[in-house]
Amino acid sequence: MTPKPNPSQKPNWAAFTTAEPDLAKTAEERFGAFTHHILATIRKDGSPRTSGLEVQFNNGELWLGMMPDSLKALDLRRDPRFAIQANPGSGTEMAGGDVRISGRAVEVTDPETRALYAEEVEPPESFHLFRTELTEVVRTYVEDNTYLVVQIWKPGEPVRTVKRN
Repeated sequence: MTPKPNPSQKPNWAAFTTAEPDLAKTAEERFGAFTHHILATIRKDGSPRTSGLEVQFNNGELWLGMMPDSLKALDLRRDPRFAIQANPGSGTEMAGGDVRISGRAVEVTDPETRALYAEEVEPPESFHLFRTELTEVVRTYVEDNTYLVVQIWKPGEPVRTVKRN
């Protein structure tokens, strides 16, 4: 049984990887297969906004880097809720399944952390940087050309698997 998290603890990528290493590995592979993915944020009027985005998994975090004053960055500053959908790739095969990560984005302003990120990623000179606090990771895939399988992870809970045919 997975223990319930401490409410003051925010589940980052490292916490997810520790709790569910197989699903975390699959998610990283899906996001690593392509450079660009789809980020959903919430506009000022409450409607959804989707934008292209590159993601980085390093130092136990899932990082979101953005151009200065981009609308998606401004959205996240106002309302930190987000969802990221892995690029499904060409065609309809979606090898490895479809992966979505939801959570809250926390802007990082600490110069040392930003410098370490910039050293590894080499973003444009000026950028917004957000680390993520996860609320859900979902993988959907087809098993044996028969079943639609949905794996759902939420902090403090084991992966729940639903199969449909």
